[in-house]
This record gives sequence, structure tokens and C-alpha cells, in this order.
Amino acid sequence: MKTITSHQSHQTFEDIKQIDSNGVEFWYARALAKVLEYSDFRNFIKVIEKAKEACKNSGFEVADHLVEVTEVVQGGSGVANPYPSFALSRYACYLIVQNADPSKRVVANGQTYFALQTRRAELQDDEKFAQLKEEEKRLFLRNELKEHNKQLVEAAFNAGVESNLDFAIFQNHGYKGLYGGLDAKDIHAKKGLKKSQKILDYMGSTELAANLFRATQAEEKLKRDNIKGKANANQTHHEVGKKIRQTIKELGGEMPEDLPSSEKSVKSIEKEQAKLEKK
Repeated sequence: MKTITSHQSHQTFEDIKQIDSNGVEFWYARALAKVLEYSDFRNFIKVIEKAKEACKNSGFEVADHLVEVTEVVQGGSGVANPYPSFALSRYACYLIVQNADPSKRVVANGQTYFALQTRRAELQDDEKFAQLKEEEKRLFLRNELKEHNKQLVEAAFNAGVESNLDFAIFQNHGYKGLYGGLDAKDIHAKKGLKKSQKILDYMGSTELAANLFRATQAEEKLKRDNIKGKANANQTHHEVGKKIRQTIKELGGEMPEDLPSSEKSVKSIEKEQAKLEKK
């Protein structure tokens, strides 16, 4: 069992992240419990046990993601006391916030933070994706977004978003959340695109990834929370976009509306690749 020291004065998930001697990031369980507003660590242990089970069911080795440690915690009087704890991987934190008390607002923020971080890591760790050129990444992400938008349409329809106009309004609520109040028309104007040019076809890979995450998380939340009614579906989409925007801000990323548009459309890239394949 390893021994570590935790100073529990941090406020955000990024603040409490630790880096070991090999440059690998991890989180201390007691520090995470405090940020997630669990005053009694015994209650947090129950959440950790659920995360362990989810990790095992996903086919991963629990020991690779949750390592037992002795955590030395600084008390209010300045006295350091050792307590049993865990060193957690990013994936373990993701599983923990998915199983934590959903009524806590900070838990919802944690779900967004660790889901986004995990998705980014998956893309970075994917050797094939990492070797793709920017144009190839754009084409891959745009096609992924097309597929997930179909699933989002289905989830929204089941929630009560039925007509094309309804769905256009629903989509704009997601855009407004992610783009700081800008709807599709505003984004189009800010990017300086022509009337015939679609905003998704001219997004770079970073912006497409943010919108892909918005679509997948909105779809999952509509289903998971069994959202019903157009107004509720619209609000849900807006909240998801807003939380993703907040996470990007906390990570120091550039806001999506400030990211430059690409000169070449995804459709042009697709045509070029089709010609090369024929040759």
C-alpha cells in the first residue's frame, strides 16, 4: 500500500489533479470526495465500490484504475493524519461521478469534465487517429457527428420534438449553450460563411469534436433522464452545451465561436479522397 499526502484546499477537478514521477495524472479519492461534497468518506466508499464493479464489467483491470493508498490528510488544526484511500485514474473518476449522487450540481459538472477528458484521451491515445492529417480528422469527426445527430434526432423525437421546425429550435438551444448564446445563424455570420455554406462542413477538428461531444451527451441525457416535452428537451440540450463550454473554459481552451473556419469544406475533402481511391 502506497502512502501519499493530500492538501484538501482545492476547489476544482483540475486543481486536485496530481502528476506522478512518470508524468501520469491521477486523483486522490479523499480530495475528490471533498470536491463532490461528500462530507462522510464512508458514503463515498459506496460510490467507489460501484465504480469498481462498473470497471470490472467494462473488461478493465480494477487495479489499473483504483490503487489502494494511505493518504495523509492535513486537518483543520494543521495536524497530518493517515487514512486509507485510493489513487484514481481519469477513467476511475469518470465511473465514480457516473455513480455519485445525481442531485448534486457539482456531480453533474464532474460528469461533463471527466467524460470530456476521457474522450480527449481516447482520441490522443488512438494511434491511427493521432496520425491522421487535419483534413482526415475533420472528415472522420464530421461523419461521426452525422451518425450521432441521427441518434440525437431519435432521442429528441421520443422526448416530444417532432417537426423539422421543432428540431431546428432544439438544435439552436444546444448551439446557444455551447457557443455562449449564439444560434446557428449567429455562428454562420461570425464565421464569415456564405449563405450556401453549412457551419458543420467548415469546422476544424477541435470544434467538430466539441459538437460531437455535445450531441452524444445530449442524446444520453435525454434517454437517461427520460426527458419529456419540447421545452424540457430544449432546456436539456442547452444545459449540456453550456456545461461543455464551461469545461472547455476551465481547461483553458479556446471558445468554439473563436475557432477559425476551414477554407475547404468537408464535402470537398470527401470528393478528393474518393478520387484518390479510384486512382
